[in-house]
Amino acid sequence: MSLRLAEVTPANVDTALAIRVRPDQEHAVEPVAHSLAEAYVRPAGVAWPRLILDGDKAVGFLMAFLDIDWRGDGGSLRRSGLWRLNIDADQQGKGYGRFAVESVAAELRRRGCGELYVTWHPGADGPGEFYRRLGFRTTDETSGGQTVGVLDLTPRPRQDPEDRP
Repeated sequence: MSLRLAEVTPANVDTALAIRVRPDQEHAVEPVAHSLAEAYVRPAGVAWPRLILDGDKAVGFLMAFLDIDWRGDGGSLRRSGLWRLNIDADQQGKGYGRFAVESVAAELRRRGCGELYVTWHPGADGPGEFYRRLGFRTTDETSGGQTVGVLDLTPRPRQDPEDRP
């Protein structure tokens, strides 16, 4: 695997629009076209849409949100995180979702963020277990009817095995 992210451009927008999750997941995540429309109507720098590529093959799409006004009250609480994650139906289970989350985490760390937020469709058919396996914890909040999770991005000090009780 040679995984990387690529900016969505006029040259690859049709490739991005062709990304489709499994039919049983369509109720849980907006299609790429909806995400790109949302990115377009937001102020510059808020949305960070990217294609997920394995070599030259598009295998998914992600969109991060950067420093948004979480409460919509003028900025009393600002957050950054993963807004959308669409892994193509035929490409799921190959580690691309994990790569996407790790890539957003790396970008947020680069920008000085200490936390990565995500929302997901609640219930057994949602991606909650996927996010929990990656270290997200729920915040006991909801946003638009979705569960809110957070991942701590601050580095943890390494413990020497001899220092453990």
